[in-house]
Formats: sequence, C-alpha cells, structure tokens
Amino acid sequence: MRFHKLCVLGLGYIGLPTASTFATHGLRVVGVDVNPQVVETLRNGGLHIHEPGLRVLVQAAVASGNLVISDRPEEADAFIIAVPTPFYVDHLSAANPGEPQQPDVRHADLRAVISAAEAVAPFLRPGNLVILESTSPPRTTVDVVAPILERSGLKAGSGSNGDGFLLVHCPERVLPGHILRELIENDRVIGGIDLSSALAARDLYSSFVRGEIVLTDATTAEMVKLMENTYRDVNIALANEFSRLAERFGTDVWEAIALANRHPRVNLLNPGPGVGGHCIGVDPWFLVEAAPDITPLIHAARTVNDAQPEFVVDLIRRTCGSLEGNHLTVLGLSYKPDVDDLRESPAIKVAQTLARAGALVTTYDPLTPTATVPGCQPAETLEAALHSAECLILLVAHTSLKNLDARRVATQSSARIVVDAVNGWVASDWQAAGFHVARLGVGEQMLSRKNGA
Repeated sequence: MRFHKLCVLGLGYIGLPTASTFATHGLRVVGVDVNPQVVETLRNGGLHIHEPGLRVLVQAAVASGNLVISDRPEEADAFIIAVPTPFYVDHLSAANPGEPQQPDVRHADLRAVISAAEAVAPFLRPGNLVILESTSPPRTTVDVVAPILERSGLKAGSGSNGDGFLLVHCPERVLPGHILRELIENDRVIGGIDLSSALAARDLYSSFVRGEIVLTDATTAEMVKLMENTYRDVNIALANEFSRLAERFGTDVWEAIALANRHPRVNLLNPGPGVGGHCIGVDPWFLVEAAPDITPLIHAARTVNDAQPEFVVDLIRRTCGSLEGNHLTVLGLSYKPDVDDLRESPAIKVAQTLARAGALVTTYDPLTPTATVPGCQPAETLEAALHSAECLILLVAHTSLKNLDARRVATQSSARIVVDAVNGWVASDWQAAGFHVARLGVGEQMLSRKNGA
C-alpha cells in the first residue's frame, strides 16, 4: 500500500522525530500539536526539546518542504497519534472514621489520546490508516480509539474492502538520547485490529525502519510495550532493595552488583534515587489498574521505586546530621543522564522533599539550567550552584557532572560533604580532595573504611 501524505498528532519526544524521519524519507507530513508555543517555536526554526541530532533532522525535514507544522489535523492517507499518556492519582480517604487509609489509585490519563482520536475522526476517509503509538493500557486501541473513530461513519478494520479504515497499535520503543538511531534500527511491533491493518502499517514503516517489523494483534502490541518497561521497573526495584540491604549489612551494593553480574545468567540493573520518565515509572500502573487482583509483584515494585527518593533523603539527612537550615546543592534534575527530560524525575522529588524539610536547596542541571523546582533556588551555572553549598548531592550522572574535578570543586565551594546517589564519582578522588563521601547503598562500616576513618 502506498502512502503519500501523513498526519502526526503530538510533536514531543516521539512525534517530532517520527514526523521528521518520515519527511526526510519522502512523505509529505503535517506535524500537529495543540500547544501554541510548540507550534510557534517549530515554525520559527526553534526546538522545544533536546535530543542529539534532532535539530539537524527537523531542519532538513522542513527545508525539504515535506514537513509542515500545524495546530490542527487535515486529510491524509495515514494518521499517527503520538501524544502523552501519563497517569493521575486518586487520593482516597478511609471509608469510615477509624478505618485504615485507602491506598492511592493510579489511573491512565487517556484524555490526550481521546482528544487526538476525536480530532482525526472528521478527516477519515475510506482506506485511511490510523496508528496509535502512545503507550496505552491493554485494549485501548479496540475499546477506546476504535469507537471514537467510528463516529466518522466508517467501520474499523474493513479498510481492505474500501469502505472502512485501518487501525493499529505500534508502540515506540526508543531510548532518549538515542531516539534518532533507534527509530530506524530497532525492531517494530505492529498490532493490527485485523491483518489488513497490520500489513498497511508495515508498508508505511518500512519506508525507513531497518529493524525487523513483526506483526501481531493490537492488544498484544499494547502488552508488549508495557511488559518491556515493567521488566525494567521490577529489576530496578530489586536493585533499590539491594541498596537498602547493603547499607544495613555494611557492604557496597555497587561492588556486589558488579560481582553478581559476572554470572552468565544474571543482569542486575543499578539502584538510584528512583524511577522517572514517561515510561518506566508510569506504564506498570496501567497493568495494575487493569488487573489489580493479579499484579502484586508489579505493584510492589512500583511501591519500592516510588519510595526510593525518601530513602535518598534519609541518607542525606544522616550524612549531614540534619536538614534544617543546611545549604544543599542538588546536581542533576532530569530523570536520567544526558537528557533534558524532567518528567516524573525522582531527582526533583528529592529536591522538593529536602526543601520541605527546611533545607536551603540550590538546584543545577547542565542540560536544563533554567529549570525551577518549587521551594528551591535554581542556579544557571555550576559556579553559582557551588558557591554557598555545605553539601553537594549528585542525583543524575550527566557526563559533565561525572567528570567534575574534585580538587577544582574544592577551590570553588566551601562544601566538604558529598552524597553520591548514582555511583557517578570515584570516591577516592573526592576523599583525596578533602571531602567526606557518602554513597547510596554503601553501609556505614564500609563508608568509614573508605573515608579513612
């Protein structure tokens, strides 16, 4: 099936690279976003997100004449929905006085998906293809998106007869920081509501995808994406629990993980201040919400990882003696190294908790120097962040932060305490420069030995 014109709804971390890649591979693309600032920025040649190589790609797509930025969809051969699907929290109270507090309930927020589907419906024509890329709870494609699109008067899944439209779920599977390469090289899973839909989507993506394109049904494709991210979430939760155990037993979790991973069938991930981003910390809740009675392991992992920022705060409290009135500098705010994405970032949660506890918190992130955290003072330069600090806290292993020279920092700051929550610094280098070093997942006995006490 040949496609000439594509409409991509949502120009964020997935939609913009996807639209630009299709455009540079010969398709006419209308990129749509409901945020006026995003539309204006892109039309003026700017970029609202940071991703290596993206600026050059977008400029090439626009210069080719194939990519047009708009605030509304229009008729096309195919439509891709790539909008956010966060969750929202219901804070439940006890049913009756004296009864235990009910646990918070997290629900998938499908408002953007629903709005996008509603925006597409008036433009649907027989034979059109609609692709949901947004990560979604199982059966969203068939139970939520399909009925909305059928308000067009066309039936989902009968496009092969020329009297309906084609519909698939094709989840994005890319790593921030490597999106442009992985869009092309990674395998794609295409889940159609029927075989004709899946085959049509395969034809579309084969215009640039070099990885294998595998066909399945829509609900299986939804499950695949959720399973991938839930696997990592559970693994990280295990690592975070190991960090707590190592501290209690007086060992070094980083050394223990490295040794355990020498086993040919063990691949433990690393602990840290928590789990963030738009996927791993969100997607498992979609499964818990859909089937709470049979997902105790997934729910437990989410509970562990959501509690990890408080565990890091407690480490800082014990290291500094107290938080009240202490000048603390938090280094790194994004949810992972070398990206500027702040969504659901555990580093931000740590900074906010420190501020609420009475600490005087300065924040600095080299990729988002103007980012603000409620209750905290942002620093736009490293020098400003170091100036009045009594304790330096590494929460994100950005390359530039990992490469800080401890001796130079000692001349720029009066701080002589550092807390490393991501194993980003060589402790001996900082100790040699006169700092007391505390590390996540390293017990007090081990810390004392490594600090020379």
